[in-house]
Amino acid sequence: MVERTTASAGANGKTVTAQRPDEIRNVALVGHSGSGKTTLVEALAVATGAVVRAGRVEDGTSVSDYDDIEQRQHRSVQLSVVPMAWNGRKINLLDTPGYADFVGELRAGLRGADAALFVLSAAAGVEGVSGPTLALWEECASVGMPRAIVLTHLDTARADFEEMTETCRDILGGGQSESILPLHLPVYGDKGADGHRPVIGLIDLLTQHVYDYSAGSHTETPASREQLALMAQARDRLIEGIIAGSEDETLMDRYIGGEEIDLETLVTDLERAVARGSFHPVLIAAPPPEGARQGLGTVEILDLVTRGFPTPAEHPVSAIGVNGRSAPLVCDPGAPLAAEIIRTASDPYVGRMSVVRVFAGTLRADDTVHVCGHRGGGAGTLDHDSDERIGAVSAPFGKQQRPLGHAIAGDIVCVTKLSRAETGDTLSAKDSPLLIEPWSMPDPLLPIAIRAHSKADEDKLSLGLARLVAEDPTVRLEQNPDTRQLVLWCLGEAHRDVALERLRARFGVQVDVTDHRVALRETFATTAVGRGRHVKQSGGHGQYAICEIEVEPLPTGSGIEFVDKVVGGVVPRQFIPSVEKGVRAQAARGVSAGYPLVDVRVTLFEGKAHSVDSSDAAFQLAGGLALREAAAAARINLLEPVAEVRVVVSDDYVGQVLGDLSSRRGRVLGTEPVGSGRTAIRGEVPELELRRYAVDLRSLAHGAATFTRAYSRHESMPAPLADAIRAKNTG
Repeated sequence: MVERTTASAGANGKTVTAQRPDEIRNVALVGHSGSGKTTLVEALAVATGAVVRAGRVEDGTSVSDYDDIEQRQHRSVQLSVVPMAWNGRKINLLDTPGYADFVGELRAGLRGADAALFVLSAAAGVEGVSGPTLALWEECASVGMPRAIVLTHLDTARADFEEMTETCRDILGGGQSESILPLHLPVYGDKGADGHRPVIGLIDLLTQHVYDYSAGSHTETPASREQLALMAQARDRLIEGIIAGSEDETLMDRYIGGEEIDLETLVTDLERAVARGSFHPVLIAAPPPEGARQGLGTVEILDLVTRGFPTPAEHPVSAIGVNGRSAPLVCDPGAPLAAEIIRTASDPYVGRMSVVRVFAGTLRADDTVHVCGHRGGGAGTLDHDSDERIGAVSAPFGKQQRPLGHAIAGDIVCVTKLSRAETGDTLSAKDSPLLIEPWSMPDPLLPIAIRAHSKADEDKLSLGLARLVAEDPTVRLEQNPDTRQLVLWCLGEAHRDVALERLRARFGVQVDVTDHRVALRETFATTAVGRGRHVKQSGGHGQYAICEIEVEPLPTGSGIEFVDKVVGGVVPRQFIPSVEKGVRAQAARGVSAGYPLVDVRVTLFEGKAHSVDSSDAAFQLAGGLALREAAAAARINLLEPVAEVRVVVSDDYVGQVLGDLSSRRGRVLGTEPVGSGRTAIRGEVPELELRRYAVDLRSLAHGAATFTRAYSRHESMPAPLADAIRAKNTG
C-alpha cells in the first residue's frame, strides 16, 4: 500500500483485459441504500482512467445505475459490473443494490466476488451498521470472504469518524474489535458557510504520511509534528492489531520487547491478514470535486484492492462432476471449463444476455457449452440439462458491451444467445459436464395476484412471465389451483414495482393487480339432513331423481367421505355414483361462501327413481341440491389456512414483534436466542394476516428482522370474521 502506479489499461473507451487469474480482483460493493456505493464506483472509475468524467462513458450514460428503471426510480435495482485497471491488475467492481427488496442481486454479486467492500454512511450512525448490514457481514464471514469497510459522508453535520469506527467494531467485530481498525485518520478543512468541515486529506497511520486531496488529486507529504501526536494512539493500536493477527508468532514477542517493526513487514502482514479475512481495515472515501480526477481515498482503496484482496485462485468453489463427487475447481485457464451465470438480462437488440463468472478454464465466443441447473435454485434432479452454443463474449461497461475474444478463469464477462440458461446455471465443457451448487436465495413472501390487462396481453403473458422468472430467481410464479389466481411472489413492494415495470417495459405485457385471495375452506360444524328433488316433465322423457342424505363433520384432513346406505333398491345401483358425483361437484363449489367443502361424511340413505325418466344427470343435480339443503339446516364453519412462522429479529424489537403477532391472531410457540443479539420467535399465524407481513415486519423492525413461513393446517375462523366474509361474497 506504498507503491503506486497509474492504471495499466482501461482508459476511457478501451477494454480492460487480464492475461492471468492472479491479475484479476473481483470485489462486491455492499451497503444500505444511500450509503454511496454507486458514487464510489464512479469515483474509482474516474481515478483509474476508465472514464474521463464522473461516472460517465462516451455516450454520456453512467457506468452504474444505467438501467431505464433505475433512472426513473432513482435507486439501484440490479447488479452492475464495472471493470477497471490499477497497478497492472484488472478490477471487476460488482455494484450491488442496497435496498432490501433486491437482496437477490446482492447475493449474486457476492457469488461473483472474491472480496467485499462494505460501504457505510457515517451520517447514518448505528442504523447504518446494524440490521441488514450485520446480517450480510455475518453471511460473508460464514464463507470466509475477506471484507473491508469504506466510510462515506464524513463531511455531514452528524458524522463522527471515531464514533463510527467504534460502532463498526462493536457491532461487526463480534467480540474481536481489534480486527476492525482504521488505516487512516481524516484531515478536515476549514468550516464552510453551512458550518460543515470537509475532509480534504488522510493521515496514513503506517507510513505516517499525509495524502492531500484538497486540489482534487493525490499528493503526499510527511506528517507534521501535531499530526504525528494526533495519530500516535491510533497508530499503536493498528500495529498491535496487525501483529496480533500475524502468522509470524515471534513478531509479538519482538514488539513487546521494544523492537521497532519495520514498515515493510507491517504492510506485508496487513495484506496477508486482509486476504485471509482475519483483518478488516476501515478506509475513507468521498467523490472528487467537479472536474477533478481523484476523489478522497480512491488511491488508498484501489491499493488495498489490488494488493490486499485475494486473487480468484485464493477463493475456491466446488463443483459436482458426472461421478457425483464434489471437488474444488482449479482456477486455471487450461482446465476444463466451469462457469456460472450470476445474472440474466434482456436487451431489446441482442436478446438475452448472461453475466458469467468463470471459475475454471477459458470461455470462448461461439463455443458449445453444457448448461445445467435447477430452476428456482432447488436441489435434487436437474430441471434442465443440455448443450447450447454461446454467441459473443464481451466486457460489460455501463450500457456498453466491449467485445472480447475469450474470458479466462477468474474473470466476469457477458455472453449472448444462451436462450435456455438462467441465473444460477452452470456452464461447463460439453465433454466434461459439471454442476456448481447454486447459492441460497431468499424466499419471496409477498404475494401479488395479477391478470392480463387485455386479450393482447394475455397472449404474451406466459412468455413474459417466463422471461421475468429466468432473469430474477427471487420472483416465484404460482398458478393457485384453489383460488384460480396467477400469483407473483416478491420480496417487497419495491421488488413488486420493478417486476411489473419489467413486464411492461421490457416484455410488452401490461397486467392488472387484483386482491390476493387466501384458500379458505368450508365444513359442517353440526350434523344435518338434506333432500334433493329434481323432477321435471316437459313432454317426452322427463327428469326424475330424489335422494336424501345425512352430512356429519369429520376430523381435519379427512376430506369428503361418501357412504352408500341405500336399502331396497330405492335408488338403483347405477345412479349411486351419480349422486356422489353431484355431491362432490357441489362441495367443490361450496355451500356457504363459495369455498370448497371439506372434512365431512355424506351418507345416502333414501331416494326415489323412475323407470323411464331417471338419468345420471338428474341424480347428479339431485345430489347437489341435497347437499345445499343440508347446509342450510346446519352451522357451517369457514376454515382458514394457518402458517407456522419463524421470525429472527434483533433483541431491540422482540417486544414489538410479539405484540404485532398477537394483533394478527397469532399464537407464539416459543422464543430462543440465536446469537449476535438476535432472537428467533416461533409461532402460528393465520395466512389471512400474513399477506403484507413481509412489508410490515421490515417497517416494524427497521429492517432488522427476517421470517419464514410454512403451511401448517386449516382451522376454524372466528365467527364474526367468517360472517363478514360470507356477507362480502354473497352481497
